[in-house]
Amino acid sequence: MVIESRTRYFEEIFPKSPSYRLRQFEAAFFTPGFRSVQDITTLSKGDREALKNCPWLSLKGVRVLSAKKGDTYKAIMTLHDNKEIESVLMQNARGHWTLCVSSQIGCAMACTFCATGTMGFTRNLTVDEIVDQYRFWMMFLEDRPELPERITNIVFMGMGEPLANYKNVKETIQTILKHTEIGPTRITVSTVGLIPMLTQILNDETWPPVRLAVSLHSADPKTRTDIMPSSYPQFLDKLYEWTEKYFAKFASRRRHLTFEYVMLSKVNDTSEHAKALIRFARRVGKVRINLIPYNFTGEVYRDSLPADFARFESELREAEVLVTRRRTMGDDIAAACGQLVVENSKVKTKV
Repeated sequence: MVIESRTRYFEEIFPKSPSYRLRQFEAAFFTPGFRSVQDITTLSKGDREALKNCPWLSLKGVRVLSAKKGDTYKAIMTLHDNKEIESVLMQNARGHWTLCVSSQIGCAMACTFCATGTMGFTRNLTVDEIVDQYRFWMMFLEDRPELPERITNIVFMGMGEPLANYKNVKETIQTILKHTEIGPTRITVSTVGLIPMLTQILNDETWPPVRLAVSLHSADPKTRTDIMPSSYPQFLDKLYEWTEKYFAKFASRRRHLTFEYVMLSKVNDTSEHAKALIRFARRVGKVRINLIPYNFTGEVYRDSLPADFARFESELREAEVLVTRRRTMGDDIAAACGQLVVENSKVKTKV
């Protein structure tokens, strides 16, 4: 029996149940120490018996890989249809954990530097399948008292394009905000820049006030289209028009938009590309550039040479563009940015 939504299952079993009962049921799945429906003692024994077929997790199985440094873990999660996704837990600068979640099986965007794009697109994840990535890691940490216990940040930067699964991603975020201590500024949704969905956010009063990160990767239209097939010649102009509306609507928000920029040797890391990025960043205004070392996913690209990376970063700083550099974590277990791809023949280790 496949139950794609625990909430809808509860409502079908108890169609006349008071709303507070449903709230108790939903909250129980985030209660430390609870591992089955039978632990939900706010429900009667009879109610728990009626719900005995409701799985505690929407995952059939999980294999976990640990980085040598012990600061990154990757889980290969098997879903009800035997499809697999990956989810990554990374220790952050504050000594807590940042969780990178997947929102789809595979990805249709086919970015040429991203391993997930080689999988193609299979389907969207359900709300429970996304939420349960958080819940799995919550229980993983509960069982390991030697590790820091708190997940403080969530990034939708795993497998898939989050805004192509708009409804389920939004409901997932609402669920996390409702049932955990993680606030909206600790959640980041990353997108290749689906303008219709970004525009929908502007008009959606129920979209949570989380951070947004746009995978830019080049401010030169041709280069961007070459490495990101979902792009098109007018994309940068469309994105700029959207940022104007975004900042106008959310003028009270002091935080910046983030543009993600993976550094590809001799592809998008030249001085000409830096100048184009500077021009676009200045045009947009309130933006932060996050430079990302390229993590090996094939023979086509190489990471920027250290001197080129430093020169590119220096040019941005000298132009007074706000810039950060992402740390590479988990590359020894293929858990770093752009490396998430399910290939069973390559997954041998189990923790």
